[in-house]
Amino acid sequence: MTAARPPANAFAAMGTVVSVRPGRAARDAGTTDASTAEPSDARALGAVGDVFARWESRCSLFDPDSELSRIARGELRLLDASAEVRDAYALALHWRDATDGRFTPHRGDGVLDLNGVVKALAVEEAGEALDLLGRTDWAIDAGGDVLAAAGSRLPVGIVDPADRAALLARIDLDGGRRRAVATSGSAERGDHIWTVPGLERTPLVQVSVAAADLVTADVLATAIVAGGRAALDDLAARFDLDALAATRDGDLLATPGWPRQVRARG
Repeated sequence: MTAARPPANAFAAMGTVVSVRPGRAARDAGTTDASTAEPSDARALGAVGDVFARWESRCSLFDPDSELSRIARGELRLLDASAEVRDAYALALHWRDATDGRFTPHRGDGVLDLNGVVKALAVEEAGEALDLLGRTDWAIDAGGDVLAAAGSRLPVGIVDPADRAALLARIDLDGGRRRAVATSGSAERGDHIWTVPGLERTPLVQVSVAAADLVTADVLATAIVAGGRAALDDLAARFDLDALAATRDGDLLATPGWPRQVRARG
């Protein structure tokens, strides 16, 4: 299959496609100051792209020259890495402890992989950059990890893992308690998530989590896939989230807060 060129308002980063809805420029009524003129979409997209480029130069395992790739080859000690890399690692360790090891930055082959937090951190920082440009009603989608501007409302479709051309469900991000949704699983990239000890193969093929921030949503979606049904029950009880999980057997599991407009399967 030939990779399609990213559409307008999108670019390739971190092994996926980042799509940006740059939103509108907030204007003060009655003002004619040129400094309040609406920034161009190109400027907004450039700001988002700059954020992702910086994070890739630090933490991308797809870039052989990144700090994380150099750490993996033994050319750079973690202690000598930039503060961004060390802080991202500390955040990943925090979530490893918070999920009882279901989420981990340590791959089975010994390589340190921070993508589980870094992509979400990049999206959230890119959103802050749009805020600083005075943009409102923006949205950023990095490979299915979606963040909406504060105060906006955004419908997000969840792709059916059994049919990538169909939508399984929809959830409306409210720009407040639910600003972010992240989807993790094996439907698109194969079995790339390490399962917890004692669980030979996760029964969950895809999990979507909606939360107030994207780091929480992304980490917990991965942790639930890795830990299976027990992780879904445990983490949904301990964190403020809504979740929808698809099993390998074709069943759907949803937390009570997940919207009920889920497409029937079969």
